[in-house]
Amino acid sequence: MTNPFLPAEEPSVSTATVLAVDGRRRGGFFAKPSGYLSVAMLVVFLLVGVFGPLLVAKPEGLGTDLLQPPNAAHWFGTDDLGQDIFAQVVWGTRISVTVGLMASLIAIVIGSGIGLLGAYVRKADPIVTTVIDVMLSLPLLPLMILVTALAGPSVTTLVVVIGVLSWAEVARLIRSNGQVVAGMPYIDGSRVLGAGPIRIILTELLPAVVPLIVVSVLLTAARAVISEAGLSFLGMGDPTSWSWGRILLNAQRSGVIATAWWQTLFPCLAIFLLVLAATIAGIRYNDSRDPRTKGN
Repeated sequence: MTNPFLPAEEPSVSTATVLAVDGRRRGGFFAKPSGYLSVAMLVVFLLVGVFGPLLVAKPEGLGTDLLQPPNAAHWFGTDDLGQDIFAQVVWGTRISVTVGLMASLIAIVIGSGIGLLGAYVRKADPIVTTVIDVMLSLPLLPLMILVTALAGPSVTTLVVVIGVLSWAEVARLIRSNGQVVAGMPYIDGSRVLGAGPIRIILTELLPAVVPLIVVSVLLTAARAVISEAGLSFLGMGDPTSWSWGRILLNAQRSGVIATAWWQTLFPCLAIFLLVLAATIAGIRYNDSRDPRTKGN
């Protein structure tokens, strides 16, 4: 018989239930294999881009093994000049990753600044919205080709052109989410306490949209890699530097796309893996911070 004057016993909870609840609470970026696999792939590309050219000789000159398929001596085969495709992919990783990262940073800085301006300054919002809509309506690839052709093909030109023309989507995302934060009561409190617009934007709005900026960096970098490869394939890249797009351009110029499949397969595979890893990392990071999907 239960003594009514003693405290009731707490219901027992199994260890499995505790671990399950704790696992859901700890659900984060690395809660799923896609998180660490995507990060591992990005780290591999960064390491190859930084240290690869120090370990692999730069492909140049003429070789004796022409159009050799992948073998023990040439892992990715050779092209019509006898140059090693593996060396071309390794050296091209540095340029492709550099252009992707630098162009993404330029787009993020411009897009975040314009987006935060439109989110906080209501009088400027119609102008910001109009500029964003105009940029999103422009055909970016023909515009990139035109500007690059006028400025002269180089790595710096590709970085600036891709970065300056890729900020509109970032600005729209930052603006829409920044407007929600700008309407919060604590923003009005900061204004009452004497904080100026610049201080509120830098100390209140910007930290609130940092997760969106992280996701935008990854997704914009992925698009920048594709843009660089496309422009280089069209002959708009630096002819003195190796990139994945230049490898594809050489295959097209030599007329071996249909026969020497390895000359296009491996640079395309590198582009695919890098873009896929960056996209999955961005989506996974966004999901890990969303309360609705954090425990999934």
